[in-house]
Parts: sequence; C-alpha cells; structure tokens
Amino acid sequence: MNDVSPLHWHHRPELRSPVLVAAFEGWNDAGDAASGAARWLADRYQAELLATIDAEDFFDFTTTRPIVEIGGNGRRHITWPDTELWSATTDGGTDLIVLVGHEPHLRWRTYCQAVLEAASELDCSLVLTLGSLLSDVPHTRPTAVTGTADDPALIERLDLSRSTYEGPTGIVGVLHATCNQVDQPSASLWAAVPTYVSGAPSPKATLALVERAAAVLGLTLPTLDLQIATAAYERQIDELVADDDDTAAYVARLEEEASRQPDDDDLEALAASDPAVLVEEVERFLRGD
Repeated sequence: MNDVSPLHWHHRPELRSPVLVAAFEGWNDAGDAASGAARWLADRYQAELLATIDAEDFFDFTTTRPIVEIGGNGRRHITWPDTELWSATTDGGTDLIVLVGHEPHLRWRTYCQAVLEAASELDCSLVLTLGSLLSDVPHTRPTAVTGTADDPALIERLDLSRSTYEGPTGIVGVLHATCNQVDQPSASLWAAVPTYVSGAPSPKATLALVERAAAVLGLTLPTLDLQIATAAYERQIDELVADDDDTAAYVARLEEEASRQPDDDDLEALAASDPAVLVEEVERFLRGD
C-alpha cells in the first residue's frame, strides 16, 4: 500500500480563519453550476494555486482521460485530472481555500482524508461544498438554493436545514461523513437546475450559489458579470422553449405548479418558508428517483 500522501503543497500562505469551498465536476454538478461558482470565487479573488491531490490513485483513466497538448516548444504535455486547491485572501474576515476537481472513481475514503488533511493543516473553520441538481423547476423563476448541515449550532447560525437523507451518495456525502468523524464543521449548498436544459451550463444557478455562499461566508461580492450572463441564458432558453411545443407545454405546467404554491411566488420562497421542500428535492436526486 502506498503510504505517501497524495496531497502535494505548492506554498503555505497565512490565512485568516479560512473556509474550504469544494465543488466536484460530474454527478454533483448539473449545468456546471457548482464548479462554475467555485471557479468564479477563485477568479474573483485572484487565487493562487496552493496544493494538488494527485489523480493517480483515484481515477480510472479509461473513463476520465488525461488531456494531451502541444506546448510552444513543440513538446507534448499531459494534463491529468488532479484536484486543485487555490488560496484566496478576501476583503472580509474570512479567507478562502477553493477546491475544484472531478468526482474520483476510486478510494474515496483515502481521497477525503487528503481533503481533510488540507483543511486541518490550514485550520479551516468550515468545509462548504457546492452542488447542483436537476429538478422539475421552470427557468423563469429564481433559482432555489438549499443549505444543509448536521451540527445544530451551525444550522442555526447559518440558517441551514438538517438533511435526513438515507441512500446512495456521491463524493460530497462521503466528504461530509468524513468531516463529521473528525469534528470538522461542514455544510452543503445545492442549487436547482431545470431538467429540460440539463446539457447547458447554467450561469443562473452559478449566480445563485455564489450569492448564497457569499451570504454564508459574510462576503460582499459584485456579480454583474454573472447577472449579465444569466439574462442572456434566460433569453436563449426562452427562444428554445418557444420553438418546441412539447417543451413549452411542459414549462407552462411547471410555472402553473409553482404558482399554485400558497402565498409563494417561486420555489425559493417556498424553500425559505419550508426548507424541507427543497431538501426533499435534493434527496430525490441523490436516490436517482
């Protein structure tokens, strides 16, 4: 067995009460919203590469293949699906460690231990995962985001819900279970993406995750670029829906169902009044129903 840590450090910055924000491409990343939000946060704060988790022990490379590129010197270069951790100093009281990677195929417990090794060495106050799921919601309504955690004090402080989900899980679920085993505070944010635009990147869901994460972290962020991208996204989806009678009818039904919710205009408002509603959506997604 290889006892060498797969976590490789590039530098060790001085950070203030850092929070590790993690997003995984693949099953947990509908519309590329979660990975997009994490990368947006890293770019916004001009994050520096802090560490990598070597992909060698965690991936079937016949499924997630490395990328070959030819550099300026004419030599071929292989890019492996390593997990990258970036450090960022913010203008608030909390700095960020942003983790982005593919959901690994193998040795999830060892992989999560590597993530927790980084969180421990950097004395992270919180591990916050971002996810996005496909749901029966119309694109015309505000994107609903639900937040969950297990610790009652954290739930109350950050206005989250407690998930009672039992069933198949992904790397996000395993990471949170690992956090619980070592008393590392952790929470998760999930955004809903319409099922009928599952193949398109969703800047709207990315924006919703960024805004909710900023609220959790106590950060104030200008998001004009995401707002502009969201407006363009909505116009494009409007045009696509208008050109397909079946999809238009489906969207109309979703809007009607959303409008029938008592005293609420959208799923986000419903989730705010009864967080269990969107938590159930997340749990239905995780079960594969």
